[in-house]
Amino acid sequence: MPRATAKPTDLSSIDARRDALRAELAALDEQAKAAELAARDAGRPILLAALDRVKIATMDKTDARSIAAAISLHDGQVVAQHLATLPTN
Repeated sequence: MPRATAKPTDLSSIDARRDALRAELAALDEQAKAAELAARDAGRPILLAALDRVKIATMDKTDARSIAAAISLHDGQVVAQHLATLPTN
């Protein structure tokens, strides 16, 4: 059976280890935040590429923001499913 590593018993070693762990957790929190931001915007290039392939009539800035907000809030798949139910001419 492997021997257990010796644990520091003095308070200064414990405090130093605790500070190192806190710094590591802070770095992990920053990495997680960056990953979440990247994941939230991961669909932008795909949507912009699709928009480049179709003609879009003039629209107000408010309408464009509403469409973008709906995609952001409800997810692209939900918005696409709802749009598929609209009648086409």
